[in-house]
Amino acid sequence: MAFYICAMQKQTKVVTAQEAVRHIQSNSRVFIHGSAATPITVLTALMDRKEELRKVELVSISTLGFDLNDPSLEGHFFINSLFVSESVRKAVNSSRGDYVPVFLSEIPKLFHDDYLPLDIAILHVSTPDKHGFVSLGTSVDVARAAAYNAKTIIAQINPNMPRTHGDAFIPLSMIDFVVEVNDELPSVSYSENSDYACEQIGRNVAELVEDGATLQLGIGTIPDNVLRNLGSHRNLGLHTEMFSDGAIDLIKKGIINNSQKKIVQGYCVSGFLIGTKRLYDFVDDNPIVKCLDISYVNDPRTLSLNPKVTAINSAIEIDLTGQVCADSIGMYQYSGIGGQMDFIRGAALSERGKPIIALPSRTGKGISRITPSLKEGAGVVTTRGHIHWVVTEYGAVNLYGRNMEQRAELLTSIAHPDDREMLEKATFERFLK
Repeated sequence: MAFYICAMQKQTKVVTAQEAVRHIQSNSRVFIHGSAATPITVLTALMDRKEELRKVELVSISTLGFDLNDPSLEGHFFINSLFVSESVRKAVNSSRGDYVPVFLSEIPKLFHDDYLPLDIAILHVSTPDKHGFVSLGTSVDVARAAAYNAKTIIAQINPNMPRTHGDAFIPLSMIDFVVEVNDELPSVSYSENSDYACEQIGRNVAELVEDGATLQLGIGTIPDNVLRNLGSHRNLGLHTEMFSDGAIDLIKKGIINNSQKKIVQGYCVSGFLIGTKRLYDFVDDNPIVKCLDISYVNDPRTLSLNPKVTAINSAIEIDLTGQVCADSIGMYQYSGIGGQMDFIRGAALSERGKPIIALPSRTGKGISRITPSLKEGAGVVTTRGHIHWVVTEYGAVNLYGRNMEQRAELLTSIAHPDDREMLEKATFERFLK
């Protein structure tokens, strides 16, 4: 048996993935490190044990590059998801899983305060440094809290995992079983799926961004299109739950220099990172990027201390009064609350802040995303009391301080032209006095 001798003189066992997962028992709760840090090798070994296990609860915010929708997992694994992505969507909408509605900023509290006590945490970390510390790499977010609360830690150690700074470092002595891998991280390029609507939305949102603004970017093609249009801006800051490749050039050019921020001034702050190898190489041992615990990154009280916080988030649909559904299609759980409300509220409380909901006017099937009312069963993530700016490819409107009828008229003005007559009729019928 091989060992790592840690700084605290604890022997951390080096084992195969198959040996590591033997320590996972039926009826246990297991945290899975997420996004680009998904521990695919150990997860594969765990799935191979499914016939031996019953009712193992898997908790995660995402599992990039590993599908957990297999119907044969029923009875063996239950997916208790804290944020719904494609890799668990079918399971969550079946008897094989479920979704926990929770603000991203409050997920660590679920672990710290034993709402979801963890038996095992499966992590994916960097190689240890000379001081005996590994880095949580691309996903500090909720993983740090999971690491400090799980009874047992199994970790993939991977030389390809970047050593990010901030709250990312944990002592190797915390890890019980190490599985050595040499795997490439999952790669995602959000620019590949861009279309005219997203490109125009990017331009419209960029016009709202002021010099000296502190940016928060959600996931997807729209944030990358926004960044592509910020080349003439100055002194921008980055304090976001995640970022991707689109921010790299702006950081290198000094457009994002974080000089106007009041909190963690001079540094880019993020909870997690998803992108291509270019991003992972950029953040590796880069002191300008601080990956911090999501309970700090997404705390609206922290956010509000930065100036001109400009929060850019997306939606599935929005009704004529300003209620935003961002997590479900009717009763079908498609996504999650995530950090949207954290940043919508934080930006609203920031001096000259701008909370923005950006969405194409229509779905890929030609259905209006601006609707007279939300679908039956749809979840409201951003309430009509929290909504401010809404942007489509047809323009930008600010609903804050507007009454219901005024909101309906403003939203109709940025809907697809072919949908405006329908929305005008719905407005007339609703507000006929």
